Amino acid sequence: MDYLRTPDSRFERLLDYPFDPHYVDVGGLRMHYLDEGPGDADPVLMLHGEPSWSYLYRHMIPVCAAAGHRVIAPDLIGFGKSDKPIDINAYSYQSHMDWLLLLLDQLELINITLVCQDWGSLLGLRLAAENPDRFRAIVVGNGMLPTGDQKTPKAFQLWKNFAIYSPVFPIARIIDSGTFRKLGPDERRAYDAPFPNRKYKAGARAFPKLVPVTPNDPASDANRTAWQSLEQWDKPFLTTFSNGDPITRGGDKYMQERVPGAKGQPHQTLVGGHFLQEDSPVVFARAVNALLERLD
Repeated sequence: MDYLRTPDSRFERLLDYPFDPHYVDVGGLRMHYLDEGPGDADPVLMLHGEPSWSYLYRHMIPVCAAAGHRVIAPDLIGFGKSDKPIDINAYSYQSHMDWLLLLLDQLELINITLVCQDWGSLLGLRLAAENPDRFRAIVVGNGMLPTGDQKTPKAFQLWKNFAIYSPVFPIARIIDSGTFRKLGPDERRAYDAPFPNRKYKAGARAFPKLVPVTPNDPASDANRTAWQSLEQWDKPFLTTFSNGDPITRGGDKYMQERVPGAKGQPHQTLVGGHFLQEDSPVVFARAVNALLERLD
């Protein structure tokens, strides 16, 4: 498989990103991840989505690590410091699942608390549903596990068409448009850092078209099966959606009704746009910490 690897120089002196890099081989590709906090603590797995990378969690990681939790924040293949296959067809829902499972296996992660948003939820919720013995709790912010059986929001259809057909795909501007606050120039540089030119963006271009939007989508059956598992999930399941995301609005109520473990949890509505990690990172992180305190 032909792939690109972003030069390390692109990541030098990034604002608020002092973390040491770690790498693992996943099927011949190098996946980058952060590993912060006590190494012997139960892990908190923070999964980013489209088109961000672990930089998205830079303000949450220290809060959770300071509370005594081990935080693992990978860059999905095609993003961040991870390798980036050049062919857009190299990316599939299942390939991303396989890469993440290899990460969990090689790091021998158990008793995981999942924290996920956007595509981090599409992957993470299914990962937990298919490997329930490895996960102890789930926190979802602005995410969902679609099967293609529900009507797709118009905002998503517009986004999908843009990702497929737009001649330019400005990563930092996309993220900036999904936040309440405006990103500074150093933050925009950090979000653009993984993508020196258009050849590096195949993974980001691929994600929108991989979302199941019809009942016979290649991922629909597997996601329906995952929902059967989630409908039996009685471990803690917390939603922390924001008040300003047109794509996932209402998904928190939907999951609260379907997942048994969501019953009685102190679900929160945070202030922010789609990328709530940028708008309410400390509140989001404290919600994770509070959940874990209740588990201990």
